Amino acid sequence: MKAIGYRTAGAIDSAKALEDIELPRPKATGRDILVEVAAISVNPVDTKVRRRASPEAGEWKILGWDAVGRVAEIGEAVTTFKPGDEVFYAGSITRPGANSQFHLVDERIVGHKPKSLSNAEAAALPLTAITAWEMLFDRLDIRRAVPGAANAILIVGGAGGVGSIAIQLVRALTDVTVIATASRPETQDWVRELGAHHVVDHGKLIAEQVAALGIGAPAFVFSTTETQRHLDEIVELIAPQGRFGLIDDPEALSIMGFKRKAVSIHWELMFTRAIFETPDMGEQGKLLDEVGELIDAGKIRTTLSQVLRPINAENLKQAHALIESGRAKGKIVLEGF
Repeated sequence: MKAIGYRTAGAIDSAKALEDIELPRPKATGRDILVEVAAISVNPVDTKVRRRASPEAGEWKILGWDAVGRVAEIGEAVTTFKPGDEVFYAGSITRPGANSQFHLVDERIVGHKPKSLSNAEAAALPLTAITAWEMLFDRLDIRRAVPGAANAILIVGGAGGVGSIAIQLVRALTDVTVIATASRPETQDWVRELGAHHVVDHGKLIAEQVAALGIGAPAFVFSTTETQRHLDEIVELIAPQGRFGLIDDPEALSIMGFKRKAVSIHWELMFTRAIFETPDMGEQGKLLDEVGELIDAGKIRTTLSQVLRPINAENLKQAHALIESGRAKGKIVLEGF
């Protein structure tokens, strides 16, 4: 089968950063399903792994943690899917990724593809939807109010992949006011289209802008990017007893500033359930089905912004470079081998 991989971690401008290769077709056993991949999306985690993690000598590293496709084969213990079903999922970072024609994934972290979306539109959603959902409802628990705080959430990096779906989930499922950060006219327009009540510029002092809105100190802050840079501002603006969540990888993070306000701090990694095969691992499949229902009901929309065809090393390099530039809006998808 066709696949895209690499043997040595490094910069995207290397000739061997990503290569078109041929690999044996896997076989489904146990709770795995074998998916014939139709479209994949690219996330910041792909670029981080490519820069830092080399496979064992002589092996290929296959990235890709967003996929849409059709079930080609099922393991003997599978109960949720059958051959021919259309699915979407993010997979597990401890297993080969989905940048291949056929891909094995545990059925428990797979959802049924939304019927109203194309393959490319659906491929934009899984990893970011899981990340946003788990942060909003499992970690920050935004349906539970913070006494005395404004019933509001500040989403830092609102125009990115995770921010784009988080805004929509908050609007579709809660009455929490959404304040999103975006620094360029086009990204500010994007987050407004997605439902943000207020937009502030993270290139300027965030706390000052939030205070100027006159709604009070937000109960929740969800930082998707550059947390280290914005931390002091977040400490200043968040309500006492508020809840703060982050998903990026700051080199250093002093959380002492939150102590006086008794702010709780929450990390989210959407791969955790799959890595440790937690007892609630199947919640990811369920939430993806719920996201699909919201999509088909017209309550949220895909965050797809760009499609590249076909799925090959050249186009994948282009997508990685755009994400590393920090100027991506929404999600970049590759479609068709």
